[in-house]
Order: sequence, then structure tokens, then C-alpha cells
Amino acid sequence: MNSTLGIGLIGTGYMGKCHALAWTSVHAVFGTGPTPRLVHLAEVNGDIANKKAAEFGFAKATGNWRDLIADPEVDVVSVTTPNAFHAEMAIAALEAGKHVWCEKPMAVALADAERMAAAAKKSGKVAVLGYNYIQNPLIRHIETLLAEGAIGTVNHVRLEMDEDFMADPEALFYWKSVASSGYGALDDFGVHPLSLLLKLFGPVSRVFANLSKPYQDRPTQSGSRRAVETFDIASILFEIGAGISGVMALDRSAWGRKGRIALQIFGSKGTIVYDQERMNELQLYTVSDRPTEQGFRTILSAPHHAPYDRFIPAPGHGLGFNDLKIIECHELLNAIEGKPARIIDFDAGLVIERTVHAMAQSHHDKGWVSL
Repeated sequence: MNSTLGIGLIGTGYMGKCHALAWTSVHAVFGTGPTPRLVHLAEVNGDIANKKAAEFGFAKATGNWRDLIADPEVDVVSVTTPNAFHAEMAIAALEAGKHVWCEKPMAVALADAERMAAAAKKSGKVAVLGYNYIQNPLIRHIETLLAEGAIGTVNHVRLEMDEDFMADPEALFYWKSVASSGYGALDDFGVHPLSLLLKLFGPVSRVFANLSKPYQDRPTQSGSRRAVETFDIASILFEIGAGISGVMALDRSAWGRKGRIALQIFGSKGTIVYDQERMNELQLYTVSDRPTEQGFRTILSAPHHAPYDRFIPAPGHGLGFNDLKIIECHELLNAIEGKPARIIDFDAGLVIERTVHAMAQSHHDKGWVSL
């Protein structure tokens, strides 16, 4: 294994910067594996690319992402562009012999996601999706609690994901309201709670979904109004295996909610509660406590919740979103080195994509859909 790894980044928006920070920090935090070299950055034009390359610390810049893919110094490509471009860029990178770290969702069309998974398998390269919430030390601890039977047999799961970035009915129309971007809340961020379900319980077996639009149109910069083509709200019933029922509610137009993924897990001997807006704590209720002390206890992130200890030596100080991305980057490097890795690769991502499309089909058919 090379002591360094050449990094290419396509896209420099919110997630592009997040990837750049992760690549810059991962070796300093974990101190193992190859050292990333920030080799090449691509944006929509050369001026923006040059500006961002200087800010992020990349050696080269281009306004043509295919130049980055062709660069022999690039070993890994981060794809952080809008959803509709993921498939073409990820497949091109894999065919060029590069490892890929692609943001979620995998693709807009199921056929494209299937092509991505096939390209990854054919290439033999590591292809990972950006599901960093599964990396939270407390989500890992929830997985341990479930494996240890701390709350007995799980019988019901409730998930809510809410944000308010599309809550204003007079906010300007932009690409997330265009049908070519996907279904809306369902695949734009509903894939995140699905990634938690997949890691904690395995694949969903059947779904019943309803999608809705809180606003039928939005104003444009020209002063006219344009019809909203995506669904900002989704309500889903689901089942996992033969014994776990579930409810998932998604809303991109929920005033006051900023980054909420509320998870409630109900078992025969207790309950676990977690909320991403308070990502450094979870609530645990167990019937094994004496009746005089039964109640939800708050558990704060601490060094014994690995890999929290790689960042902070004291409990209760808290990690953030970008820290989870650094952990995800480390897991990607583990996978590249052939070590055990906590990732959602393109095969697992395809399971999530098929679940999303089954939900959309359920809405269209107005009935249960099995996977």
C-alpha cells in the first residue's frame, strides 16, 4: 500500500467542503493508513475551480471534471455534485481505475444506481456512499446495545427526519424542486434514516407510502411562479423481517427543525431514543432498573464510545457533523487497505435505493409494496 493517496474532488459546495475538511484531517485524527494528498479539484468553470483549490489546498484545478478523472495522480475521487450527476461521474471514475467516495443519494434513477453498483463490482475498486450518520459513536453504541439485548426483542421503530430549508412558501424555486433531482424528501434525505435502519436492523421488507406537496408552486427570479415537481413530505409505514413494524416521517418544510433525525426503538424490555439535533446524547429506558428508579437516563458521548476518543479526551464535550465525515473518511481508507470497514458501499446503497423506489411505487399504486 502506498504511503500517500492522491485525492480528486468534484464539486465544492457544502458537501465538497466537508469532504475537503475530512481529507485534510483524517490522518491527523487517526494517525494510521496512507496520507491523503489533495491533488486535483474540479468545478463548473476554471475560475471557480482555481479559487476553491486555493482555499481547500488542492494542487491543481480544472473546469472539466473529466480532466480530473484522467489524472494519473488521482487515486480516489470524491463526488459531491448535485444528485443527477452522481452516476455519470462515479462510473467514469471507476472505469478509470479510481476508488470512489460519492455523496448520497446514489442516483436519481434506479437503473443508474444499478449501473453504478455493477461498475463498482467490475472495477474491483472501493466505492462508498456518504452516509456519515451511521458513523456517530452513539449510533455505534445503539448497535451494541441492541446486539446485547439491552431492550429485549425489538418490535417497533419510529423515525422522523425534518428540516426547514424548504419551509418558506415564498423561497425561490431551485433545483431540489425539479423532478430530475429525484422524488423530493424521500430520496434527498430520507435515505439517511434508511441507512440507520439498514445498519441497525437490516433491509426493509415491505412499505406503504404517501408523498405530498405543502406548496404547489414557488416564485422564480424572473417574477413568475413555477410548479413544484417534487414532494417535500413523505409518510411511510414499513416492516423489517417478520417481526418489526415501523413508521417513518420526512419533511423538508418543517419550520424550526434544522437537522432532526429522531429515532425511537421499542423493545420487550426497554426503549432507546436518539435525535440527531442532540447527536452527542441518547436516552435509554430499561425495565431491569428498580421500579423506584425506572425512567429514561441520558447517556453522553465519551471516550469509551469509540472513536470519540480520537477527537476529545473528555466526556460530554461533543462531536459535530464534520467529525462524522472524518470518521467516514477513515473507514473508506480502511476499506481501501483491505481492513474491516464500517461503510455503505454501492451494493448496500443499492438496497437503500430499491427501498426508496418501492416507496415511490407504493405512493403511485396506493398499496403495500414488497422488496
